[in-house]
Amino acid sequence: MKSYMKKIIVLVPLVLSAFLTSLLLKNHFAQKQQSAQKPNVILVMADDQGYGDLGCTGNPWIQTPNIDRFYEQSLRLTDYHTYPICTPSRGALMMGLRPQRTDAVGVGRQNVSADYPTMADVFAANGYATGLFGKWHLGDNYPFRPQDRGFEKTVAIKGGAIDHIPNYWGNSNFDGTYYDNGEPRKYTGYSTDIWFDEALRFIEEKKNQHQPFFAYIATNAPHSPFQVDESYAEPYRNNPDIPEPVFYGMIAKIDENFGRLRAKLQEWGIEDNTILIYTSDNGSVAGVETGRDEFVTKGYNAGMRGQKGSYYEGGHREPFFIRWPDGGLGKARDIDELSVITDVLPTLIELCGLTPPEGAKFDGVSLAAVLKGEKKQLPGDRIEFIAGDKLWKSVVLTRRWRLVNGTELYDIKADPQQRNNVAAQNPDVVKKLRNVNEEWWKGLGSSISKIYPTPLGTDIANPVDLSATDPVNHTGVIRANSSNKTGSWPVDFQKPGTYRFSLRRWPKELNLPVGACVDAKGCKAIHAVKARVDIFGKIYEVDVDANHDAVANLDIHVAKTGSTILLAQFIDASGKQYGTYYVDVERIGD
Repeated sequence: MKSYMKKIIVLVPLVLSAFLTSLLLKNHFAQKQQSAQKPNVILVMADDQGYGDLGCTGNPWIQTPNIDRFYEQSLRLTDYHTYPICTPSRGALMMGLRPQRTDAVGVGRQNVSADYPTMADVFAANGYATGLFGKWHLGDNYPFRPQDRGFEKTVAIKGGAIDHIPNYWGNSNFDGTYYDNGEPRKYTGYSTDIWFDEALRFIEEKKNQHQPFFAYIATNAPHSPFQVDESYAEPYRNNPDIPEPVFYGMIAKIDENFGRLRAKLQEWGIEDNTILIYTSDNGSVAGVETGRDEFVTKGYNAGMRGQKGSYYEGGHREPFFIRWPDGGLGKARDIDELSVITDVLPTLIELCGLTPPEGAKFDGVSLAAVLKGEKKQLPGDRIEFIAGDKLWKSVVLTRRWRLVNGTELYDIKADPQQRNNVAAQNPDVVKKLRNVNEEWWKGLGSSISKIYPTPLGTDIANPVDLSATDPVNHTGVIRANSSNKTGSWPVDFQKPGTYRFSLRRWPKELNLPVGACVDAKGCKAIHAVKARVDIFGKIYEVDVDANHDAVANLDIHVAKTGSTILLAQFIDASGKQYGTYYVDVERIGD
């Protein structure tokens, strides 16, 4: 018996050693196989998470151990800038173009030009599998949907947040209905978990097929509505310095999933030949509170002024961490060169050895040489523009200066908190930056005012579901909020024919009469007697029984083609007009 036990004792280490050797060899060969092909790319982008909303960027309260570890192993762009709000940043990322060229200038203008290729188009044209998981926010109808813009697999929300009007009624971060390649599907679980679950399923499938992939994981968190399991928010409660504990809890949930992603990449032996990026789209929305002067009154903002929506540094300076062990990027380090979100696409094209689209011109430039340590900075005196839809609603950036809204000048090296406006002391700098900005703006021509309408009557998408962008969420529908944008859509009739316009107060999944109210606080009934459609300057009306009709159908023969504004309204007995929140348009015949 003793002899037998001795043999067991001797054999166990040998068997264990053989198993570990086999495992290492398996991973080694997997890495070699991956290295023989183009690198995979995974881009993780949080929503409304500011530069200061991570432990690795100095936040004294938030716990983000997985992202912090990634930070320590990555190249960190320390002077990287996005746009102050969602849509412009996402359009600039996907196209490498400033939003003024593509109409991605604001949250309400989401139909981003289909005239330019997206990042997904570029990867797909170079043999990559492409997947989007989470938030798109660049158009919900053909030809602006992610599945129209180069993504072969999409699991996503519509609009700008999980409870915005285009999404399924009552959606939340828990057990929501999201869109699987455009089709609504009920999911079980928390939204951030689902985005990473679906991304990992996609990644594993493409790994097994030996196909390089581009996975864009664009979480809707920590954007409102602020929802997360209490166990994630609880550590941040009862701390008077934290403005919104649930916001921090949502970031902790992202961090957990980011760690899970990395563990799987390592297990599958593909991490070293994967370009992995972590970033966010704009300044913090709830990790900091600011006063009227946009200086911090509560929370942590890494010493910056401003937050989401601001042209001060806190509105657009963001984390950007990138790691690719097989790519020759060298050791983990800070990179202080001025960089912007339009640089990401040309940089990835060069790093991955992709063939760019014929004739492609980007506003951004490739940072590949800087990332590889071949250059310390880009040539020349870089001047960049972070702007909205108006000339002086902007910031002009150089390596040293920030010209905010055309009048305030800050030396960002000497005054990172932007407390001292030195415009009066540096009139030549102000003049130079104003002139450069004005010349760039003039060069845009008419593109700044161009709006991309939704096509109607196509063979690819018929019917088309239109939903209001203002008010933005379901609460606005419940309260019957409206503006001059409610019930108004730029559309493009592709063919003449008979079109059916179906006007709704409530989404079709509720099937409620126009005059009904849902069981929710503040619900206001609309006692409509008529429904009206205005196209090409001509008005059409139909009677409505608000107590019984869930939808008002108007069949209209449209003889013209081309672009117009579709205006759809309900009208009550007093003549008061309410913009409809939902309109379905279907071409039903010649």
